[in-house]
Amino acid sequence: MKKVLPFIVFFICYSLLAQDKLPYQLFDKNGKKTTYAKLLKSAEKSEVVLFGEYHNNSVVHWLQLELTKDLAAKKRLVLGAEMIEADNQKQLDQYLKGEINQKQLDSTARLWSNYVTDYKPLVDFAKENKLPFIATNIPRRYASMVFKKGLEELQNLSAEEKSWIAPLPIEFDLNLPGYKNMMTMQGGHAGDKMPKAQAIKDATMAHFISKNLQPNSVFIHFNGTYHSDNYEGINWYLKKSLPNIAILTIATVEQKSILKLEKEQFNKADFILVIDEDVIKTY
Repeated sequence: MKKVLPFIVFFICYSLLAQDKLPYQLFDKNGKKTTYAKLLKSAEKSEVVLFGEYHNNSVVHWLQLELTKDLAAKKRLVLGAEMIEADNQKQLDQYLKGEINQKQLDSTARLWSNYVTDYKPLVDFAKENKLPFIATNIPRRYASMVFKKGLEELQNLSAEEKSWIAPLPIEFDLNLPGYKNMMTMQGGHAGDKMPKAQAIKDATMAHFISKNLQPNSVFIHFNGTYHSDNYEGINWYLKKSLPNIAILTIATVEQKSILKLEKEQFNKADFILVIDEDVIKTY
């Protein structure tokens, strides 16, 4: 009977999960199911939380907001996001202080098309609670410059323009799996331009996160999951400058079934958010 009992319990849990039609399940890096309570507790002990997302997934945006609210009840927060570029920090600060309204922010900053549905709730939470919100990403025109002409081209920028990117020259390791995989894109003809454009984004986001860390606070950063998956990208650059920093990573994946983490997703992050692939997309 003792040997049969675990199978009965598993069957009951499996049946309940299927009946409840839950949209997501959290796993640890080893593929073991875990809970939101454990995620929140781990985030509270961290200095930086890198919340990797799929940009158009409605569940991930909901959970980002819920984690932010719950974490703010326990720790002082600094928020930051890939989705706002560093040269729009002035306009973002003006909005947070109430000096301009949403319409004025829309007209003066380069906001993503899904800003209102997916990121405005986070920015407004920061505004209502007087929390800093940092525009961490490199202006896209400079990332495009790297893609077309290489990292060396950034040396020709003005002092003001350089203030919107990571200090030059940045360290670049083409042997990192994430960057190496980019080399295989476009039938193997992508070269090193694409990974270098990715690296300058990662380095810049890490730079503005480290620059805006505050004592006894958690910096929670929202970024495309590829920018922090497998402890690379932003995480790698943060560890280069601050080896002892406590970082918690969250990766997002979509699966047909959320009951079990697929093996290729193991070790992608400290917590892996698995979302049903049928969840409604925001665009």
